[in-house]
Amino acid sequence: MFGSAVRYFSTKPKPKMKPIELKTPPEQTQTITRAIFDIVKEHGPLTVSETWERIQEVGLRGLTGKRHMKIVLRWMRERQKLRLICNHIGPHKQFLYTTWFTKPAVKHAKVVNSPSPPRLLKL
Repeated sequence: MFGSAVRYFSTKPKPKMKPIELKTPPEQTQTITRAIFDIVKEHGPLTVSETWERIQEVGLRGLTGKRHMKIVLRWMRERQKLRLICNHIGPHKQFLYTTWFTKPAVKHAKVVNSPSPPRLLKL
């Protein structure tokens, strides 16, 4: 017990992350965030890849790539425009972006329980 207490107090706390500052002009930031918010609001909880596919369908010109979209999504989470929910499906996790005012009607994907291959015992 004494050893675990020493280990607990000897670890450093996680450093505070500074707020994200977007480098795009405010007008362009507003256009991008409005488009992302409308997509997430209309199509329900979405993963990052599903959000990226929807944005490409719309043809939003302000985003330079998927990484830029992820930064904007994180910025929107900081500003509490979007929230991130976790969907547990067995041992798997799925993180979904949703608006604050929508009820999380998350569709549970079925996980097929495939038989695991036989284990070989080492002697």
